[in-house]
Amino acid sequence: MDSPTIHPRPQLTRPNWVDLNGVWGFAFDDANQGLSDGWINMPEIFTSEITVPFPPESQASGIGDQGMRPVVWYRREFELTPDLHAGRLLLHFGAVDYRAQVWVNGALVATHEGGHTPFTADITTALNPDADTQVIVVRAEDIPDDLAQPRGKQFWEAEPRDIWYTRTTGIWQPVWLEPVPETYITAIRWTPQLDRGQLGMRLSLNQTPRQTLTVRVQLTLHDVTLVDDRYTVNDRDLRRDLGLEATRTMNWRKVIWSPDYPNLIDAVITLLDGDRVIDEVRSYAGLRTVGVENGYFLLNGSPIYLRLVLAQNYWEDTNLTPPTPDALREEVRLIKSLGFNGVRIHQKVEDPRFLYWCDRLGVMVWGEMANAFVFSPTAIQRLTREWMDVLERDYSHPCIICWVPLNESWGVPNLAHDPAQQSYVAALYHLTRALDPTRPVIGNDGWEHIATDVLGIHDYAIDGQALRDRYGSVDAMMDTLARGRPQFRRLILAAMERKEEPIMLTECGGVAFAPDPGKPWFGYGTVSDSQAYLAKYEELINAILDSPMVVGFCYTQLTDVQQEVNGLLTADRKPKHDLERLYEITRRPSKALPGEVLVHIHQAAEAITYDQGTS
Repeated sequence: MDSPTIHPRPQLTRPNWVDLNGVWGFAFDDANQGLSDGWINMPEIFTSEITVPFPPESQASGIGDQGMRPVVWYRREFELTPDLHAGRLLLHFGAVDYRAQVWVNGALVATHEGGHTPFTADITTALNPDADTQVIVVRAEDIPDDLAQPRGKQFWEAEPRDIWYTRTTGIWQPVWLEPVPETYITAIRWTPQLDRGQLGMRLSLNQTPRQTLTVRVQLTLHDVTLVDDRYTVNDRDLRRDLGLEATRTMNWRKVIWSPDYPNLIDAVITLLDGDRVIDEVRSYAGLRTVGVENGYFLLNGSPIYLRLVLAQNYWEDTNLTPPTPDALREEVRLIKSLGFNGVRIHQKVEDPRFLYWCDRLGVMVWGEMANAFVFSPTAIQRLTREWMDVLERDYSHPCIICWVPLNESWGVPNLAHDPAQQSYVAALYHLTRALDPTRPVIGNDGWEHIATDVLGIHDYAIDGQALRDRYGSVDAMMDTLARGRPQFRRLILAAMERKEEPIMLTECGGVAFAPDPGKPWFGYGTVSDSQAYLAKYEELINAILDSPMVVGFCYTQLTDVQQEVNGLLTADRKPKHDLERLYEITRRPSKALPGEVLVHIHQAAEAITYDQGTS
């Protein structure tokens, strides 16, 4: 059964929006002559059809061309119905890889750089009210071998190999229209303040109101009204700390967000001129805190053992785009069915609808940026600018518990010796902490740590004893941190000052079945069949769980991806192994947290007095 239609932007929704996914006109522009030749006004150029939002490299798009095609064009017509022309009309793009220009009826309405972040155009003044249809034209530029471009796992060579995959060019997330009034709500930002029993709200408008307006804020949790208040709005931004007194008599299991109790507060925000409704949006938030202390990762003030799985969220026929919206919910369900309480989305900024299902179903998320692969002023500017947009877009998702701007020294290849590269990593760490002080940050995950709240180690040893030798005791762990070099890299650079950061194996495993003869494949180790795999998985996970100092792991990986065949599931999401057995292994208690049970509230949240007798 398919899930209900989820808005492309789940944390700020209006009921009236028009889905523009589907068939568009399409053309390649290998010679990059479309701008000079005037393709904007040449419908005859668009002789092919593409199904948006699937990228042209994918089979689902109807194009299926995996060549090195640097520039692509799209064309789409839509009817200007009365409800779309009542106020202002916004055109939204979830993501276009990598650089986009958008025209409506021949007028340039938007330019955007960044392949993983959304952008919006107010197209009101470009509309032609006398025409039966309006025309949208999009030009997307994605230079395949530009290594200063944040690209993640998208390969810059013609054929994918090893851990690198087919590129995703152009539109790859939803496109939609949204009518709004002259003054409307553009953003809502939620900050849980569990220690004070409050929820911080920042509301932004598109312009400073010409007259004094009010905003009504309604918050409900399990049909209990938490807030129903009005506030004066006379600027573009409104900030309020909303008291949640009604939660004092509620069982904490029905209040706090955690993987075991993914409670969400529903919000209705109404902008009013007197009693007249100007704009109304719906949103949601979760009450939880995350942090680190004394070598532990904390959720809601209590230590929690992180059992993460690494996910590329890449599909066989659709590349980085999910085949259906419901596939995102199924991905989250599969993660939980394997016993994991979290996921690391690797080298990809995921669709907000995936984060919605992690919020709704209770899966913690390690938020990561797609990296560039050279160190240069251009690469620094591009990644930093896009990363700031990622932090703004996803700040309010309770599922996100940690930020990772860089991975395995990608884009900083001489990090151990170059002061400029070290300054860049430290700057990204501090910038992220400045923009979001509510979450831990890892400046560069895997090794060569210089600025971090968590010591994330990548270790693909395929022998359990090797893991025990490195992490099985306090002395072994200290020796590994000081002298060991998993994956032949130093773990901590001399410039870093340690502060009892939690230690986690943030990449491990990577075991594959023996490959078919003559078939391209990649894995960090191989076994012969499913039973051998289960034995090897148990051997590795037990070794990690037996460490007295490792407080979390991230297993590589959830699914096979093209030639990288080390997934727990096949590329089409079919289990390779017994799911119940995998669940049992994954959920075994750890020695680092011997008393670990379901996540429970801690004294840090005692500002809210819960009635433990309430069911």
